[in-house]
Amino acid sequence: MDYVGMDAPEADQLRLLFHQLNNQLGIVLAHAELLEAKAADTTNRARAEQVVKSVLDAMGTAKEIRRRSEPRATA
Repeated sequence: MDYVGMDAPEADQLRLLFHQLNNQLGIVLAHAELLEAKAADTTNRARAEQVVKSVLDAMGTAKEIRRRSEPRATA
């Protein structure tokens, strides 16, 4: 399935970029969750929790951008 207005090579590059972005966000998420779990006080735990929430929001945003970029099914 190609993205709207793109030929196959461009669509493949876009899919690769989304994959790379999700991998990078996954690494940030893992580190933030580790910091959250090991935080010595509530202030640092709250900061790490905010990073976790923000990364999850960013992952959702990337997924939505990808979904909106894909062609819609026609009836």
